[in-house]
Amino acid sequence: MKPREGGPPDGGYGWVVVASSFIIMGLTAGVMKNLGLFFLEIQRHFGVLNSTASWVTSTTIAMFHLAAPVASSLSLLFSHRAVIVAGGILSTAAMVLASLDLGLPWMYCSLGVLQGTGMSLAWVPCNSMVSHYFQHWRPVAYALASCGECVFAAFFSLFFQWLIDAYTWQSALLLIGGLQLNLCVCGALMRPLGSGALNPETGGECAPPKAPRRIFHWSLLRRPELLLYILFAVTAAAGFFIPPLFLVPHAARLGMDPYRVASVLSVLATADLAGRLFCGWLAHRRHWRNLQLLTLAVTALGVVVVLLPLGARGYWATLAFSSLYGFLFGCVVALHVTAIVDVVGGLERFDSGLGLFMMFRTAGGFLGPPAAGWLVDETNDFSAAFFLSGFCLLCSGVFVLAVDVLVQKKLGGRANAATQDGAAVP
Repeated sequence: MKPREGGPPDGGYGWVVVASSFIIMGLTAGVMKNLGLFFLEIQRHFGVLNSTASWVTSTTIAMFHLAAPVASSLSLLFSHRAVIVAGGILSTAAMVLASLDLGLPWMYCSLGVLQGTGMSLAWVPCNSMVSHYFQHWRPVAYALASCGECVFAAFFSLFFQWLIDAYTWQSALLLIGGLQLNLCVCGALMRPLGSGALNPETGGECAPPKAPRRIFHWSLLRRPELLLYILFAVTAAAGFFIPPLFLVPHAARLGMDPYRVASVLSVLATADLAGRLFCGWLAHRRHWRNLQLLTLAVTALGVVVVLLPLGARGYWATLAFSSLYGFLFGCVVALHVTAIVDVVGGLERFDSGLGLFMMFRTAGGFLGPPAAGWLVDETNDFSAAFFLSGFCLLCSGVFVLAVDVLVQKKLGGRANAATQDGAAVP
């Protein structure tokens, strides 16, 4: 494996970055995935409706996405390392404040606004670092890093339930905050490229890549392919966060034991892990374009979510549908960030593209769970939430298909222009 001259080293210290990102993914997205375990506890404690309680998680999701451009801009202004450390401190402080149980509005501010912002400040720069350290191995490197979300989520589902039962949900939040302080350690390991990164073959330092323009590219919003990809982001986010949130109360209504419910989340996370590894490997093989794979995965995911409440009427059926959902979800997650490089036309604009993608995705993440909660309150049936989620995911597949068509058309136009220029040379 030879590092690209003047480009990403494609190895060496990059694997340390991947390992750090693995843990960061787990302590941010892995924690966020299991906030549904606190849903019923918060609802019972404050005596509120499903739609009211769901605003806590929705605020976390919204701020996680809304703070993404801020995280990208701060990373360009200072360093990815500094921003990740700041995110770790903010996430820990948020959990400590939430554990004080000062009221539901306080939960919106601490577990919602502060926790979501802290997670974003850690998650966005670590994704960017993996992309900057790798080119040829980028799909595999990102798949491995993102697996941290699955591995930690599988462990956290049972661990968080045990913490709630043993120490109350308030103390559980305090202990989780202590775990998130490790984000600072992982952030400290994020060495910027060009500051002594080693060539994996010679042991010497790699030539630093061409320095990117240290600005945020708002002009990307003029590109129709990115606007369509943002529409994919909004509709997909509206559907993404509904099943993990409402799977717990749906299973509880079926009469499942709390630990059986937690085991469903663990199996879902394990299947998610398998999906990420499989799709990362498949994307690395280059038999299919990233956007093609993403279209197939998100469409299949929408179909499974629609069928889940119809077929999952017992523990084993719920386990089977959750496994299929987790596998396809992992496939989507393994592709939707790395595909941004294809959409924006290169690594130089990746940070800006990721920030814009995450910022606009907040609309779906913020509105999806409360809308699903309102439907559940109106129909007294959790199936309505899954139907809404599936519909949003199917719509998102249409948008990705349109993006792929536009990107291929643009690449074809460039190839034709290059051919004509070559033919014109005497």
